[in-house]
Amino acid sequence: MTADAVPDVLPAARVEALTKVYGSGETRVVALDEVSLDLHAGEFTAVMGRSGSGKSTLMHCAAGLDAVTSGRVHVGDVDLTTLSERRLTELRRDRVGFVFQAFNLVPTLTAEENILLPLSIAGRRPDPAWFDEVVDTVGLRDRLGHRPGELSGGQQQRVACARALVGRPDIVFADEPTGNLDSSSGAEVLGFLRRAVDTHGQTVVMVTHDPAAASWTDRVVFLADGRVVDELRDPTPESVLERMARLAEREA
Repeated sequence: MTADAVPDVLPAARVEALTKVYGSGETRVVALDEVSLDLHAGEFTAVMGRSGSGKSTLMHCAAGLDAVTSGRVHVGDVDLTTLSERRLTELRRDRVGFVFQAFNLVPTLTAEENILLPLSIAGRRPDPAWFDEVVDTVGLRDRLGHRPGELSGGQQQRVACARALVGRPDIVFADEPTGNLDSSSGAEVLGFLRRAVDTHGQTVVMVTHDPAAASWTDRVVFLADGRVVDELRDPTPESVLERMARLAEREA
């Protein structure tokens, strides 16, 4: 695939002229400034930018975790900005997966119980074949009976990833999923997300500041001052670093 190629598929999610403003008057901050972006189905996308660039705000708005000031947010063919709070909660539960820097596991539950918790809350039974496939992909079958305190950081984050995938969401949003991990554990988690995309056709969007983490993805989107300013396909750590340095020169 060439660097400028765009897959001919419908987006799993998209934002249109998305604006997010915090505060008013002298404290007014424009976190996102009319951002339009398609997040392609079956791809692993990284969102990068300096602290304060709007990357986490973009993810939170695209995932329906934060209300927008103006613009549109779609997951598939559903406009999140038109939904009631109840329907938005149902959509997040049924169609969106989340992985965060803090593992957010329940310490009194086993790994298996943590993985199945969202389905339990929704009153849904897991698909046994899919559960087995996710567990085998995450590589923790022999740790399913262990509680989070008995697992390494990398293992805990892989449990969190499995939890995000077991409900077969349309899209998974991951906010700095390797931020609390050493390089070896981080590579385990990134490898799992990569396999989820390549083997199962999952759509993953990851916010990261790490060029090495971004190199696992198909596409990197760069933000600065609340706007999309660049994009890179088929990234390597070197190409991400080069692009970041070029953008930093522009901002200087």
